[in-house]
Amino acid sequence: MDSGEVQTFRAYRVQHNNARGPYKGGLRYHHDVDLDEVRSLASLMTWKTALVDVPFGGAKGGISVDATSLSERESEEITRKFVQNFRDVLGPKEDIPAPDMYTTAKTMAWIFDEYSKFEGFSPGVVTGKPIWLHGSRGREEATGRGVSIAAREAVKAHEGAHSLSGKTVVLQGFGNVGSNAAEILTRDMGAKVVAIADHLGAIQDPSGLDIPAVRRHIAEGGNLGNFKAAKQFDAKDVWKQECDILIPAAIGNVLTEETAGDVRAKYMVEAANGPCSPEGDRILRELGVEIVPDIFANAGGVTVSFFEWVQNNQQFRWTEQEINQRLERQMVDAFGSFYDISKQRNVPLRTAAFIKAIMRVTRASLNRGFA
Repeated sequence: MDSGEVQTFRAYRVQHNNARGPYKGGLRYHHDVDLDEVRSLASLMTWKTALVDVPFGGAKGGISVDATSLSERESEEITRKFVQNFRDVLGPKEDIPAPDMYTTAKTMAWIFDEYSKFEGFSPGVVTGKPIWLHGSRGREEATGRGVSIAAREAVKAHEGAHSLSGKTVVLQGFGNVGSNAAEILTRDMGAKVVAIADHLGAIQDPSGLDIPAVRRHIAEGGNLGNFKAAKQFDAKDVWKQECDILIPAAIGNVLTEETAGDVRAKYMVEAANGPCSPEGDRILRELGVEIVPDIFANAGGVTVSFFEWVQNNQQFRWTEQEINQRLERQMVDAFGSFYDISKQRNVPLRTAAFIKAIMRVTRASLNRGFA
C-alpha cells in the first residue's frame, strides 16, 4: 500500500459455462464481493450472452476491497497482481473480463498491458478499454442505450407505439447506465424523465428534468442532493413516483417484499443486475407491472463488448454509427425471440427470456457433446 503496509485481498474468478464461446464477464472491486455473489453473476452472464446471441459463455470476477479507499497507484498494483495470479485462466479465446462495479476503462488498460507482458500483444483479453487503446466506439453508453431500446420495444409490443413520446420515466440510480439511458430516452425517443434518485439525493419535475443539466452538474462535482434546478424529495420514496417506465439502475435486491408494493409504473426495465427479489417480482406481477428482465435489458454492454472483441481480432475499427446500428438490430431481434415465447406459452417475460437462453446453451452443449 502507499503507506508501506502489506495487505492481502481475496480475489475470485468464476467460469460458469463456455458451450457457446469464451467465458465473458465483468470484474468488480467491492468490499462485499464473495464467492456466492460472483458465482450467481457468472451464471447470469451465461444466460445473458445466450439471449442476445453473442458467441460467449458466462463468467464473473471480483476482488474483495473497498475501492473508494484506494489510491490510483494502489488500484493499479492490485489489478496487475490479479492478472499475474489469474493469467493462466484468462485470454482472448479463453476468458475475457470487462469493467464492472468500481472498475473502469483504465482498469481494463492495466489488465491488457499486464497480460501482454506475458503473452504478447493481446488487446482482446479484455473489453471496455479506452477508445484510444483498442477500445470500441459506443461502448461507454452501450448498456444505457440497450436499456433504452428495451424500454421502447416493450412499449411497442404492448401498445403498438413506435416511440416513447410523452412516456414518463423514473430512474433509481444515475451512474453510467442510468445517466446514458436518461439521455437517450429523452433526446432520441421522446420520453420525459420526471424523477431520479440515488444514494446522495433525489430530484423530480413533472414536466421533465433537464438531463444534460443534471449530467453537467454531476460531472462538475455536484450530486442529486444539491441540484437546485429541480424539487428535492426523499430518495426512499422513489418507488412511489407515478410513471410509465421505472428503471432501477443501481444495485441488486432493492425491490423486495417491503418496497415492491409501492411501485406505480406500467413497465419496469431492469437496468441493474437482480434488482428484484423473488417476492418483489411476484408482487410486481400481481400489480400488473410488465417486467423487462435484466438478462435482456442490460445486455447492451456485453453486446458491444462482443463488437470490441471482434474489432480487436480483426485489427479493424467500426464507426460509432455502425456500432449503434448493430446493437439496435441485436437487441430488437433478441426481444422478439423471447416475447414470442411469452405470448405462446403465456409466461412472464423473465421466464420466456430464460427459456430462450437455456434452449440456446443446451443446444450448443448437446451438439458439442458436453452432455
